[in-house]
Amino acid sequence: MSEKNTPVLPHDHGGQEAGLIENMPDLETVRTVAEAMKQLGDASRLRIFWLLCHCEECVINIAAATNMSSPAVSHHLRLLKGAGLITSRRSGKEMYYRAADTPITEKMHHTIEEIAMISCPEIK
Repeated sequence: MSEKNTPVLPHDHGGQEAGLIENMPDLETVRTVAEAMKQLGDASRLRIFWLLCHCEECVINIAAATNMSSPAVSHHLRLLKGAGLITSRRSGKEMYYRAADTPITEKMHHTIEEIAMISCPEIK
């Protein structure tokens, strides 16, 4: 098992800094989370992401549901997909999108609902 190379802090304030630094997430993990949060910092993308957490949809229906143009929705979908928040599948000529099945996506979904004080709709 390899040991983490923990930096020595120039000032010792007698606190818990050393333990925090040893457990600090690696740069790649932080970059992944930062990119996801950056993409969800846009209200339109956040709404699209929330919708896709509950269903799989095509661009035309997403555009209608969000009152946006199809090209605008496609742009937002590209960014969400690039951040790993959504996935797509093709069926004939149609592309369908849904939230990715990942821990970060699930946590983001629940965080959005908690902060906005909304709950998952009951889909019939």
